[in-house]
Amino acid sequence: MENEALFLSILAEELIPAMGCTEPIALAYAAARGRELLQGAPAKIVARCSGNMIKNVRCVTIPNSGGMIGIGAAVALGAFGGKHELGMEVLEAVSAHDRETTKAFLDAGKCTVEYLDSDIPLHFILVLTDGTDTVSVEVKHSHMNVTSITKNGEVVLNKDSEEEACTLDRSKLTIESIKSFSDNVEIEKIKNFFDKQIRYNMDIAYEGISGNYGLGIGRVIRSTYADGVVTRMKAYAAAASEARMSGCDMPVIINSGSGNQGIASSVPVIIYAREKNIPKEKLYRALAFSALLTIHQKDHIGKLSAFCGAVSASCAACAAITYMIGGTVQQIKATIDNTLANIPGIICDGAKISCAAKIASSVDAAMMAHFLAMQGKAYDAYTGILKEEAEETISCVGYIGKIGMRQTDREIVKMMLDEK
Repeated sequence: MENEALFLSILAEELIPAMGCTEPIALAYAAARGRELLQGAPAKIVARCSGNMIKNVRCVTIPNSGGMIGIGAAVALGAFGGKHELGMEVLEAVSAHDRETTKAFLDAGKCTVEYLDSDIPLHFILVLTDGTDTVSVEVKHSHMNVTSITKNGEVVLNKDSEEEACTLDRSKLTIESIKSFSDNVEIEKIKNFFDKQIRYNMDIAYEGISGNYGLGIGRVIRSTYADGVVTRMKAYAAAASEARMSGCDMPVIINSGSGNQGIASSVPVIIYAREKNIPKEKLYRALAFSALLTIHQKDHIGKLSAFCGAVSASCAACAAITYMIGGTVQQIKATIDNTLANIPGIICDGAKISCAAKIASSVDAAMMAHFLAMQGKAYDAYTGILKEEAEETISCVGYIGKIGMRQTDREIVKMMLDEK
């Protein structure tokens, strides 16, 4: 089947486990890399971070940290207790001693955070020194894409400064090619991806519903909204996000570098399939469709921007529900257009517990788009930013998110940093 090997590789690259919000985890990963090369405990660390890194780390609780928040905590915890070989689960083995060392290090003011003026949204440089040796680690474009490492000024690793982390060709992703792949791929070739996604992402959803995280948005939605499948889809997806943003140390399967996107693109589909007794094979195929459609949309927007990723992921999830229950290609496209006619204006003002509310709102809007599409109703082309084809609309929204909202992004960061 055309594109099968490529699409399987894209899924393998993007659907990986991560603990906590991925931006602080990226900092912890880079710090662990630096500590290994330093070969001794750092006496001082300087973290120079782009605006998008700052806004996505400053408000979230670091998993396995005992409630610590912010860039300094992420960096120091990674340096003192992280194991970089665990990838985005770098903080899994952090001990009580590591937490105590981190707290003392931060209390002593030994970790400094500086603003990095960069045109690359996901960009940071960590400098670790033990007083004798100094190690610098630079990350660009993607969370574990280490582009440069130096020790005492000598180059240990150097990639092309503009090299993108994702080397696989995303240009082959279209609504039709994603549907063809999802229709025809052998289930055994995707089963492992989605068994793990179902287990991880639903486990943290149940934890979020039952545990004490943030505002308890999942329980509020379940107890106050009219009972039904859409209410449960919103409640469990929001609960999973809120637990993750509040420092729950359970991993999630991320999508396009984001746990919230991983949750929003999967949990609503899983809840719907279970409520409607959809066969497991159809669920696997729908999850493949949702995952790839999320990746396709985010490829146009970029990993980090002022455009809320919950919109893209929820749009994909509900288009996947249209697909799962036998909707036509036109109905799938109508679900996408109807969603993007409604909520493309949700801004990203950083990772935090209120991301859970944005997921709930986005799922609600995307399911409304689905119901309209299943009744043969769709907004006409050139209604607002809608184009003749849903594929063009996705490209248009991507341009707005990546290029059009650059100044919006800068202003958001300024406001969050209390700058004039």
